[in-house]
Amino acid sequence: MKKSVTIIILLLIVIIFGGSMYYLYQKNTEDPIVYETEVPTKQTVIEKTVATGSILPLEEVLIKPNISGVIEEVYVEGGDYVKSGDLLAKIRVVPNLNALIDAQNAINEAKINLDDQKRNYDRQLSIFNKGVISQADLDRAQVTYDQAKQSFQAANKRYDIVKTGTTRGFGNAANTLIKSTVSGMVLEVPVEVGNQVIESNNFNEGTTIAAIADVEKMIFEGKVDESEVGKIKEDLPLEITVGAIEDQVFEAVLDYIAPKGKEDNGAIQFEIKGTLKKQDTTFIRAGLSANASIILARADSVLTVKEALVQFDGETKKPFVEVEVGDQQFERKDIELGVSDGIFVEVKSGVSLEDKIKVWNSTESEEDGD
Repeated sequence: MKKSVTIIILLLIVIIFGGSMYYLYQKNTEDPIVYETEVPTKQTVIEKTVATGSILPLEEVLIKPNISGVIEEVYVEGGDYVKSGDLLAKIRVVPNLNALIDAQNAINEAKINLDDQKRNYDRQLSIFNKGVISQADLDRAQVTYDQAKQSFQAANKRYDIVKTGTTRGFGNAANTLIKSTVSGMVLEVPVEVGNQVIESNNFNEGTTIAAIADVEKMIFEGKVDESEVGKIKEDLPLEITVGAIEDQVFEAVLDYIAPKGKEDNGAIQFEIKGTLKKQDTTFIRAGLSANASIILARADSVLTVKEALVQFDGETKKPFVEVEVGDQQFERKDIELGVSDGIFVEVKSGVSLEDKIKVWNSTESEEDGD
């Protein structure tokens, strides 16, 4: 029995020893790890952040009526250029019944007062001719009579305005003729013939007849995340790309950053605005979606390496790379970094164009024919 146990133990020892030797043999026959290298390059590095938004006119004027009614004629359409004072539309007044009755009553009251003052003036004139009253008394009667005539004429004009929107002697200032107050392009005409419109007053902003803007003065309006707003400041250059206009970049200048953020889909966003430089050849339509690259920093024709090649010391947190000094032999070199675009980073000192920098993603050398 003891002899059998001894034999089993010896067999186990032989098997374990043989397995260990086989494992070590396999490890020794594996190809050694070979590290690839890359050399620095000279190029321009631009650090930027991106904001999404749209292209809008710097100033957009909404033309609204100062009288309610129905659109009778429209003289312009989107895309037309107009000058200040050009006719845009004509309104047919639909009078308010209560206002019409009040205006008619005002005429009747003014007529009654006018007839009464006329009788009084005639009576005063008669007794003045007999020498009973003075010239001053007659003059007072004359003034009161003239005022009654003026009130009667004003009541008639108010009635005409309520009924038709205009009155005799005020054709150029007729409320029914809607004219442009600025020069520019008509962006849209949101009304059609037959539409009812509401006048603009203290209690209602009124119906928009047309939107007019100077399309040569456009701005980019967008939003940036709260994590990026601390990196930007006014007067930074912008590069605007418009989705509908391919292969073209428009220059702009950041001139507004909102002092207060607003929540949008769970994130705080800050509004920004940038004025586009005048474009002589390309027409940019208002409302087009666009992206703005905000240039935070720029380094032209500088020594760069890929950010993936840079390591950071665990204690000092200072950057370094490993430079090849022999066949698969590397030496650590501390470097000073500059501007980064997320892929390449500027190296201010520590390496040269001739240095071969270790790539940390190691590869195994392959035998020919594998």
